Parts: sequence; C-alpha cells; structure tokens
Amino acid sequence: MSGGVDSSVAAKLLAEQDYNLSAIFMRNWDTRDESGTDKGCEWEKDWQDVQQVCRTLDIPCRMIDLSREYWNRVFEPSLRLWESGVTPNPDVWCNKEIKFGALLDRLPHSESIPEEAWFATGHYARKSTGPRAKLLRAVDRHKDQTYYLSSLSEASLDRALFPIGGFTKPEVREIARKHNLVTAERPESMGLCFVGEKGKFRDFLDQYIPPKPGPIVDLLTGKTLGEHHGLWTYTIGENARISGMPMKMFVSRKDIANNRVYVVPGTDHIDLWATSIRATGWSWIWADSPPIGISQPAGTRLRAKFRHKMGDIPCTVRRRADGDMIITFDDPQKAVSPGQVVALWDADWCLGCGTIKANIAYTQESPNP
Repeated sequence: MSGGVDSSVAAKLLAEQDYNLSAIFMRNWDTRDESGTDKGCEWEKDWQDVQQVCRTLDIPCRMIDLSREYWNRVFEPSLRLWESGVTPNPDVWCNKEIKFGALLDRLPHSESIPEEAWFATGHYARKSTGPRAKLLRAVDRHKDQTYYLSSLSEASLDRALFPIGGFTKPEVREIARKHNLVTAERPESMGLCFVGEKGKFRDFLDQYIPPKPGPIVDLLTGKTLGEHHGLWTYTIGENARISGMPMKMFVSRKDIANNRVYVVPGTDHIDLWATSIRATGWSWIWADSPPIGISQPAGTRLRAKFRHKMGDIPCTVRRRADGDMIITFDDPQKAVSPGQVVALWDADWCLGCGTIKANIAYTQESPNP
C-alpha cells in the first residue's frame, strides 16, 4: 500500500474476499536522508494514511525500509544514465527491482505467509486466468499502467493480483467514499518519488551530478548558439530556450561522445521525427515464447509505447541477430529519446519491454539488419 486511494481500494476489495490479508508499506526514499533536516518527510504522511486505512479495514500492516535497495538498484543506475545524456525511466525498473524484486525477497516466510502467497498492488492492470498468466490492459485505458509493469518476469506476474484493474478511476474513488476510506479524496501522485510533486527535476539532479558544460549547436548551420551545463539538462524534442533566435530552437540530438546538444528551428522540423528505433536489453514476460515471426525478415505486427501517457501506436517489430529489436512505426513519432523504455502489446496483451538504444530520423540512414 502506498497511502493513495488506488491501493486503499485494492485492499478493501481483497478484504471482502476470503484472503488471509496483510498490508506492506514500502519506504523507498526520504529527502531527510540527504538533507539532514526535517523537510521532506512525505513518506510519513503516506504511512499514517496506510495505517488509518488498515485500521478501518481491520487488517495488519507493517513498513519495510527499502531505501538502500532503491538507491543501489534504481536511483544510482538511473543517475549514471542521466549523466551520460540518455533518458531513463526509473518507475519501470522500480516495479521489477523493488516492488516485485527486493520487496518480495524481504517478506517474511512462515506458515501464515507462505512463499507462494499472492502479492496484490493498486496498479491499473489486469491478468488473464489461463494456463499461463498474461498481463492485460486495465479497463480504464486512461489510467492503464501496464507500461510500468512491462519489465516483470512471468514468475512475478504469476503471484500478482490487480484488484482495481476492472474499475475506472471514478469508480475507485466512489468505492473509497462509500467505505469512508481516509484516502478517498487524496490527489494523484505525480512525478518521480525522489523528486516530489513540487520538486524541479533539473535542480534535483544538479545536487548529484557535477556540471559538464558543452556547446549547443545548430544542426543546420553548424554554428554554436550557446552552452549547456550538462546533457541531462535537455531532453530530445524540448524547447532549448535559446535567447535572441528568430525562431524557437528544439533539441533534436545529443552527441554524447563530444558532449554536444544539437538543435533545429521549429516544432516540426524533420529531424525531430523518428521512423524507427533500435531497442536493446529486451525482456519478454514469456521469456521462452517471443511473438511468432519476430525473427523473420518481415517481422511481426504489434503496438508500441515509449511514454506512459501516449497512446499505443501500430508498428512492425523485427529481432536482429544480436537480440536487439528494430521497431518501425507506421507513422513517424516525435521526441523519441535513447534511454526511454519501449513496451509492446498484442491488442490488450503486454508482451515485454526494452530500452531505446537509438532512434532513426528521416535524415539518418536506416538501422543495420
């Protein structure tokens, strides 16, 4: 349980069924660990709400401190990637490494809590009940979180329960109100947990990554237009905010080897659009059963997302000899950044994910076979 309305309602729905139910609250981050002050104790309010909901539902709860595991397995690797100039997605890896990784390892195993116990969360997702579990989109497409769960293993998915996956967000809030749960009107949690809702992301990273200045270069003319303080301060597709230019300039590429940021004029310049991507470190939820046709020259037809909030898009996926995936979009896509997680679906069935290694723009050559 997180202290939000979704996990509170998940607990309520399970409490109405014949489960031997216990609640776990994860402490992953506390800004006081870094600041040494009493500012930033957001997790304490979350923990108080979890305890109050559990008292209402008459179920036991406990807190497990996973801040060290989160630092070592999610935050520090992400920090190295940001520093190198790519754009990681820590929330995807948190589910694999922490919620369905370190947390399960830390749960007590006894006769009352056997190793094969179910593990329920407040994610908006569903799971099939066939001979092999399938991760399926939630009924509420706007809240669907299978993108964030796309890195799970089949073994983790086998143990998972998603009680609210068949409800919409308004229905979840109504259940919470009906049962007088203290979290019923709690606002959505936004942003990365270690930045906080009011935190400025770049200011936050500046606390951990030393400046590494380099030139901002006009891709069309080769002229240096300004200076950046580090590649992590810009994301592909964003406004570079360069003063004195007749048009707004947008980030189209990062030259990591030479510490350069390239920009182009206007929001629709051809170099801002990618026709395909190459993804590495691929992980299928069914590790032994990748989609049929994936290794054929023509590939196979699936749907992709490389950001949580975007709609899924039709694409053709082909596996290279080295295991990387070439994903070719039916229509060019804007602001595709190396380091982002790309996930694939067959209709509602989430198949797995990988990390974008390179995007192929109109102005670049096609990826090698």
